[in-house]
Amino acid sequence: MARPPRPSRSDAGLARRGFLRATMVSAAGLLIGACKGDDVADSGTGTGSDTGTDTGGEERVVVDGFEYFPQSVASGDPRPQSVILWTRVEDPDAPNEDLELELELASDPEFTDIIGQLATVAATAAHDHCVKVRLTDVSPGQAFYYRFVYTKDNTYLASRVGQARTAPAPEDDVAARFAVVSCQDFSRWYNVHLALAEQDFDFVVHLGDYIYETTGDPDFQAPIPERAIEFDDKAGAIPFNGGEFYAAASLDNYRQLYRTYRTDRALQSVHERAPMIVTWDDHEFSNDCHGSTATYFGGTVDEDDVARRKAANQAWFEYMPIDVQGDPEFDYDPAAAFPGDLIIYRDFVWGKNLHLAMTDERTWRSDHPIREDAFPATVVVDEAAVLAELGELPSYARPYFDIDTWDDGSLRDALIAAAGDVGYDPAWITGDLDALFVNVLIQTIDPGGASLAPIPDADIQMMPRGVSYASMGKTGFYGSFGARALVVKPAYDLWTRLRYQETGGASEQVLGEVQEAWLLDTLGSSDRTWKVWGNEFAVSQVAIDVRDLAPAPFNQLYYLSLDLWDGHRNRRDAVLGQLAGIENMIAITGDIHAFYATTPFANGDPEQRIIELITSSITTQSFKEILAGIVATNPALASFPEAALLVEALDSLLTSSSLKTNPHFGYANSDLYGFVMIDLDATKLDATYHQIGRDYLFKDYAGNLSALLGAFAMERFRVNAGERELYRDFSGDWRRWDRDTQAWV
Repeated sequence: MARPPRPSRSDAGLARRGFLRATMVSAAGLLIGACKGDDVADSGTGTGSDTGTDTGGEERVVVDGFEYFPQSVASGDPRPQSVILWTRVEDPDAPNEDLELELELASDPEFTDIIGQLATVAATAAHDHCVKVRLTDVSPGQAFYYRFVYTKDNTYLASRVGQARTAPAPEDDVAARFAVVSCQDFSRWYNVHLALAEQDFDFVVHLGDYIYETTGDPDFQAPIPERAIEFDDKAGAIPFNGGEFYAAASLDNYRQLYRTYRTDRALQSVHERAPMIVTWDDHEFSNDCHGSTATYFGGTVDEDDVARRKAANQAWFEYMPIDVQGDPEFDYDPAAAFPGDLIIYRDFVWGKNLHLAMTDERTWRSDHPIREDAFPATVVVDEAAVLAELGELPSYARPYFDIDTWDDGSLRDALIAAAGDVGYDPAWITGDLDALFVNVLIQTIDPGGASLAPIPDADIQMMPRGVSYASMGKTGFYGSFGARALVVKPAYDLWTRLRYQETGGASEQVLGEVQEAWLLDTLGSSDRTWKVWGNEFAVSQVAIDVRDLAPAPFNQLYYLSLDLWDGHRNRRDAVLGQLAGIENMIAITGDIHAFYATTPFANGDPEQRIIELITSSITTQSFKEILAGIVATNPALASFPEAALLVEALDSLLTSSSLKTNPHFGYANSDLYGFVMIDLDATKLDATYHQIGRDYLFKDYAGNLSALLGAFAMERFRVNAGERELYRDFSGDWRRWDRDTQAWV
């Protein structure tokens, strides 16, 4: 397996080994016997209640101690000779004391056949009593059961039982079956996890948004009393609307979120069932973040907060069963510098047929190209540059003028004087400005024109044309509309292409140079059948064309979200162009809260393509719900009531064979929830989309499992080894997605 390049000691702030020994134990050679049989088939929910454990000739009785392990157990990062085992212990009589646990392994869920035992593992109060054990020197492909035991008042109290396994040997020609999940806001019920736990699988890939940093956000979080979270450390959290709801900021806040999420029995059952391989997306820290910068306040304040970012990272590391690749003794050091405090990109081999690379697309990501405080009138591409690139002036080019010299600077002075009253930064009033937007601004400042008259049309007609932020759909002084959401595609493409060329690519970073090179080298040099990229957000273009469907000025070709790879489209082309040269290259993706199956390609060339399989959310509002909320609440769309109808037609717009906006889009469902199950071997990769409606998220179906399972619908897709084609199952008839006709043939 390829190792991620490590930062130098001076850059990384390498961890102290003392903390490592308190929270991570490398248990080499722990197994003292072989498991009976090659697989462990039980669900992993055995209790170990009243079972005997060999203690050197004297049998002891181990009883259920679930209340001391409120987050149950978890395993993760399976490799051919190692796997991580995790738990957290909580003793109300010793809340601030370090505690000791024992780890037991067995070949059966009742623990009648103990095959391994570790005497003590420290669970320190300093680290929220989380414990991680790296089980090493285990045979490849070995499955077993495990539990942790806490001794209190001479009583042996056991955690719930989990199943774990190591990856098969690299030379084994075996199949792999794994689930793909993402986006699990706690405010709705985890019925999707309940259904997933009924499946058989080797492991789970979680593509991020394991937690959501806000509690009770009325924009998207459901008001279900049993699912409410209230921070203990409100003073350390970020308040909104006078304390109506909060966002995590302190280490205690983030730890409390993980503690609470992991008390859910449906989520616990998935963790108990098999190992999980995880990465993070944005909500493990902050919505739509880049690096250590949040985006809550629309550019009105500086939201860079390294301490908050590191608190989020520490809690994630403590609660996730992750094995930092290339550094088996790594432990999180709060004193380490960010970025570099925690390197989470890593890769896994599962026999001969799977090489999985998991990336981190938030830590080194650059800011969204259109800042939320970008002044709509600011011109970013002048007429000469537009003509040099396109040879003509497009419809989105707008008239502009130099505000510093216009009318001897009197208009500039008036706009600067009005800035405080209207609510914009006076420093923005300089250089080339969009005349049409300036006239809107003048109308706002002096509606009657008594002291400040708009620029005459005759003067505007004589002005040069260029690209401003208003050309890209930015209408407000602050906020995401026109910056990250609903951005005019042609204008954005021109500006970002020129900017990317001028900066030598520095204007757009998602992975960062070191991680990007690692990803391309890791998958490009792999000799496994399937190369799979665990990718947080959509590589595929997600755009809609409403030029013939919406009234002016909304009749545009839009990117729906620039928090996706669409926001860094030139960097995407560079990465995608190289990935397209890798045989049997697949991206698995989450984040967007929709089910899509696509064949994204680079540089407008369909031959430079890969396959992308996108899973929807476990609970978090669907993409269609999110867009409907934007339409309903955004003042800029108040004069466009038909926008709600376009949201309802979202999937048709994405896949339209007449508009041909997204010829790579073979399938779209933007309003269902669920997970994707991948089955692969040497000849093919099948992806089954397990889908359910939102009505099944608002009550607990733990007592009505049959009704829940019967409500899921399935869509199946296939990729054959040696091809770069996407197939869909139509009742046993596998049809290929044809990009030219945008039809299954």
